Amino acid sequence: MKFKLDENFGQSVLEVFTRRGFDCHTVHDEGLTGAEDPDVLVAATAEDRVLVTLDRDFTNVLVHPPEATAGIVVVQLGRRLTRGLLVASIETFLTACEQNLLCGKLWIVEPGRIREHRTDDEDDDGDPA
Repeated sequence: MKFKLDENFGQSVLEVFTRRGFDCHTVHDEGLTGAEDPDVLVAATAEDRVLVTLDRDFTNVLVHPPEATAGIVVVQLGRRLTRGLLVASIETFLTACEQNLLCGKLWIVEPGRIREHRTDDEDDDGDPA
């Protein structure tokens, strides 16, 4: 699995991915710092990378449909955001995603839980109804 970290993640989060053996780039790697959301998502999709971001705008599936991407992971830790909580949440997500396909899906990582966005036409197994 390949990932692209949005500009709001530091070296400690990148190290979580690389330590687990994932192919992970950052928007900084490609000179996309400050780029508009659609440009970042296009770059991640072109490279077949799951975009990992803190940007809640990516939860709008009408603007950023996950099925047209390699996947989107939005980390929402709110005011409790600390480096330790961020790293722990990413670790938990990576452990959980080893058993799930990320391609074309939107995942929301929150303190204590991970949610998969499902469209109305998917049943409980994630398969089209």
